[in-house]
Amino acid sequence: MTRFPVVVSGLVSLLLAVGLAAAPVQEDPIERQMLDIAHDLRCAVCQNQPVSESNADLAKDMRKAIREQLEAGKSRAEIVDYFVARYGDYVLMKPPAERAGLLLWIAPPLVLLVLALSGWLFLRRRTGAPVAAAPKLSAADKARVRAARQQQDS
Repeated sequence: MTRFPVVVSGLVSLLLAVGLAAAPVQEDPIERQMLDIAHDLRCAVCQNQPVSESNADLAKDMRKAIREQLEAGKSRAEIVDYFVARYGDYVLMKPPAERAGLLLWIAPPLVLLVLALSGWLFLRRRTGAPVAAAPKLSAADKARVRAARQQQDS
């Protein structure tokens, strides 16, 4: 029974020594650059998901192409231009505010403005319209109402 604490402390010491002897993890700089570029590109088959986070086959191929171009010595701008030429401005997570991209930036506020204006005009017309007056009852109708009330009371 006295040997158990010695064995446990020996195992703990061995595990700590192995952890201290392990080499630090080295991050591949090309991998980091590839993920940075892939973060700014949209997966063409996913809904608003960056290539860096997508598991689609196309996203894997795009990451592979980015890595190959980085290894070939191409710059970030050249790689992004390659994908824009291939897929259009849609591939950019933040499309430029020019050409077709301008429509993407202007359309949402414009739609909200048109809807707000339409709603305001609708409510203004509706609240400003006079309510039609109830028609006058004829003498015969008044007599029928009186008879119905007397019948209900009895």
